[in-house]
Amino acid sequence: MKHIFTLLLLLVVTTSFAQVKFEGVVKDSLGVGLELANVVAINQETKALEAYAITNDKGRYKLNLDVNSAYSIQVSYIGMQQISETINTKEVDITKNYTMSIDNSLDEVEITYEMPVTISGDTITYNADSFKNGTERKLGDVLEKMPGVEINDDGEVEVEGKAVGKVMIDGKEFFDGDTKLATKNIPANAIDKVQVLKNYSEVGQLSGVTNNQDNIAINIKLKEGKKNFWFGTVTGGLGDSKSGELYLFQPKLFYYSPAKSINFIGDLNNIGELALSRRDMFNFSGGFQQPSQQSGTNISLGSNDLGFRQLQNNQAKSIDTKFAAANFSFSPKSTLDLSGFAILASSRIELQENSSVFYTDQSLDIPDENTSSNTKQKSDLGLFKFSAKYKPNPNNQLDYDILGRVSKDEQLNGTFSSVIGQIDQNEETTPFKINQNLNYYYTMDEDNIFALSVQHLLQDEDPFYNAILQNNPLNNNDADNDPFDDTAQDLGLDGTQVTYDVNQEKRVKTNQLDAKVDYWNILNKKSDINFTVGTIYSNQQFDSNLFQTLDDGSDLETDTTLEGLSDENDIKYTFSDVYLGAHYRIKTGKFTISPGVSAHAYSAVNKQFGTKTTDNFFRVLPDLNVRVQLKGSETLNLTYKMQTQFTDVNQFAEAVVLNSYNSTFAGNPDLESSLSHNVNLSYFSFNMFNYTNVFAFVNYSKNIDNIRNVSEFQPGSVIRISTPFNSGLEDESLNVSGRFQRRFGKLQASARGTFGYTKFSQFINEEISVNQNYTQSYTAQLRSNFNNAPNFELSYRYGLTNSDQGDRTTKIYTNAPSAEFDALIFKTFTFKTDYTYSRQTIDGDSNGFGLWNANLAYRKSSDSKWEYELKATNLLDTASRIQNSNGALSVSTSEYFIQPRFVTARFIYNL
Repeated sequence: MKHIFTLLLLLVVTTSFAQVKFEGVVKDSLGVGLELANVVAINQETKALEAYAITNDKGRYKLNLDVNSAYSIQVSYIGMQQISETINTKEVDITKNYTMSIDNSLDEVEITYEMPVTISGDTITYNADSFKNGTERKLGDVLEKMPGVEINDDGEVEVEGKAVGKVMIDGKEFFDGDTKLATKNIPANAIDKVQVLKNYSEVGQLSGVTNNQDNIAINIKLKEGKKNFWFGTVTGGLGDSKSGELYLFQPKLFYYSPAKSINFIGDLNNIGELALSRRDMFNFSGGFQQPSQQSGTNISLGSNDLGFRQLQNNQAKSIDTKFAAANFSFSPKSTLDLSGFAILASSRIELQENSSVFYTDQSLDIPDENTSSNTKQKSDLGLFKFSAKYKPNPNNQLDYDILGRVSKDEQLNGTFSSVIGQIDQNEETTPFKINQNLNYYYTMDEDNIFALSVQHLLQDEDPFYNAILQNNPLNNNDADNDPFDDTAQDLGLDGTQVTYDVNQEKRVKTNQLDAKVDYWNILNKKSDINFTVGTIYSNQQFDSNLFQTLDDGSDLETDTTLEGLSDENDIKYTFSDVYLGAHYRIKTGKFTISPGVSAHAYSAVNKQFGTKTTDNFFRVLPDLNVRVQLKGSETLNLTYKMQTQFTDVNQFAEAVVLNSYNSTFAGNPDLESSLSHNVNLSYFSFNMFNYTNVFAFVNYSKNIDNIRNVSEFQPGSVIRISTPFNSGLEDESLNVSGRFQRRFGKLQASARGTFGYTKFSQFINEEISVNQNYTQSYTAQLRSNFNNAPNFELSYRYGLTNSDQGDRTTKIYTNAPSAEFDALIFKTFTFKTDYTYSRQTIDGDSNGFGLWNANLAYRKSSDSKWEYELKATNLLDTASRIQNSNGALSVSTSEYFIQPRFVTARFIYNL
């Protein structure tokens, strides 16, 4: 690692020397600096565009040029006569000012070289070829080389520190705008331009009355040869490893024309290359946003899936996936657009993990627990969406969307616990979900706009849980021999059986309607007022029961001995909110001020065991947004919101629910809502003059009377029963993050940091303790963007997690350097390699691991149909990864095993 870093540092030094600055000011005939003028330098010997600049708000530009070289300088600005001249650099810096005059001719100006970056209003256009050096294969490879564009650790695209909400190809949505599918699958050689659309609004009628400053979309313009033709890649591969034979088949096909588009993505492999992770799939919302999102009401519908053990960095002991996705758009006439997608995903995953859990409060008499587990997951998932947009004229627009999700999931887990013994857990579920969305926009005249938004959700979840635990029927009173006996007695299980075979059936049905009507009155060019009438109606049914399977195969209905609790849930929960909101927006100078208020009539009713519990109340919620437009690409934004937070039916169901072998839960029908205050301050700045990108973010929230769980542990055991209640206390959190990024010629340096603080109370065995957690993370990065030389990326991350748990403080330190390198060799070979190392230290004990990947590809020329690739993952054959974490009660260390060294040979055909 040290030698690699030294080699790359020498490369930086040698490529950074022997340059001069060529700078000055571009003015108009009155001597006023021209902002966004283009200045390019074309090397007279190579005839290549070697440097470019866009002037700042004062007309300044700056280029870095090689010494002792001749350049053609071209200065251009819309409506002005282009300036061209030849200069010769020596070994000293050059200052040169240009004065441009108005161009009155109608003749077209021949532009020999296209600017890599151009700005027009809220649109930044990148010429993709200006950022390619031949090693790029997918959209993501191109985007991360563009100034102001980043791909974050979650694989999402960010522009100037803001997340991109939608990706389009030639104006048509790509799988509902999903950025991960776009960056991983759209071929780099098909991309002509990348348009960044700031202040993006999907509904043109609302663009002038809603705050869209943080909305960003990306539109990919295809090369001419890629339109009206199928294009894409088909990849096949085979390989070998000590775990067995390897295979992959990945067709990625695209068709675009003015009237229609079709996309197909397929992926079949057993080497762990996930098209989308499970978390990505379940977060795939299809573009749905609740109409009441800004109303001040926050209702959580919870989740009743299996709680699949999540992959760590998309890695496991074994991953076998099948993925197929198709997307279409069709415009039968100019007023109607139809689109939709279908996604089918199937995975078979095996995880192996060893964990150690240390409980920090020794007074609780909770023993430390070591576990070894093997988990097999089977998941089959289908997602389907259809959308229609009808716009007969500029004043009317009707949108309709329907999204369906069905799945069948199973999880088999075998765990050996040093406290409980052997536990086998089996889970399965076949849920479905249907979401419908209807929007209608009507512009009565230039001063009056109406909008209707209606969303309906229908959801059915049916998780089944089975746990089989050891039992010695001859020693039911000996906790050392049968540590589950106390819990078994509480649950009403038969202790004379050889095993405790306990089962739980659960069914949760949700039916929710969210609707609102908005009216905007534009008072003048500087101000407008918005009135909103809306409602949320949610109905949930929750049923569950526990039973034991006896040794003879028959089922025994349990009868819990826990005081006041039942084994069966049968609860109906109804929530409603009727609200009226008003918001005023005024623009004055650099400020846009938007105060608002909403009045809510709430009703929450749950019925169970013949008892009806009602919570009706009225509340007024204020909010405020203040935006300061310091410069064209420099903003300061302050937001305050007061919100009412409601829970879902799972928290109200007061009968016993078995979450896992060591966690039993009983709800509380008397729960009430909580109140939260949230203040957010953000700063964004992007300077095209020196490509400096600055982002800062501060968020503070306070939750009053939040719902907390009180937990009771079995004496000397890790088994607990938890019950929620309104704490009556205040929980606080503070999050601060920032990033600074700047380009220095062909190098880009960045530094970012995050700090988090949380304070909350926990209740264990009738005792209260206050927990305070601090997290810090700092990352420094340096990367290059050479056209004719190898490129690299160096990164170093330092992290600290500090958990103050009453009388004990736990600190976890993380040090993680990484390096990436890619090179185009003889214009035919592409070599890429990356190495990451991570070391964590907790209480003086350290553990670390390294991962190294590499691949070599051969393509005869950039337009060749065939490409051949040899790819190796986990070259060091690292067997496992170590992860330390702090919990509210404990500190844990987990070792999870990953796939061994894989080597695959791939054949790629380019359509």
